[in-house]
Amino acid sequence: MTTELRYLDFDYSEDTEDHGTFDAMASTTPDKTPEVKEEIAVVLAWAEATFPHARGALDEGAVWDYDLQETREDNPRFDTLTLSLSGTADFCAALREHFALD
Repeated sequence: MTTELRYLDFDYSEDTEDHGTFDAMASTTPDKTPEVKEEIAVVLAWAEATFPHARGALDEGAVWDYDLQETREDNPRFDTLTLSLSGTADFCAALREHFALD
C-alpha cells in the first residue's frame, strides 16, 4: 500500500557510496504549516517503523538519516519547510515504493 503525499515533492540524488538523498521543500501560508509538518511526521514515522533504530550517520553504518529546516518569511507571510532524507539503497527503494516516488 502506498501513501500519497500532498505537500512534499521529492527530488532524488545519489552519491558515489550508493547512498541516496530525497530532498523536498514546501512553502505555504502559516495556516497550512501544520499539515506540512504532519506529512513530514508521517514520512519520518514510516522510516522509523520500517527501519527501527537505524537512524544515524550513514558514513558510520546507519541505514537512514534526515535533516529538517524551517524558515519564515514575513512579506508576504510564508513558512518554508525543507526535508532531506538520506539512506542506503534498500532504504531508498522502500521509501520510493511506499510513497510512490518516481
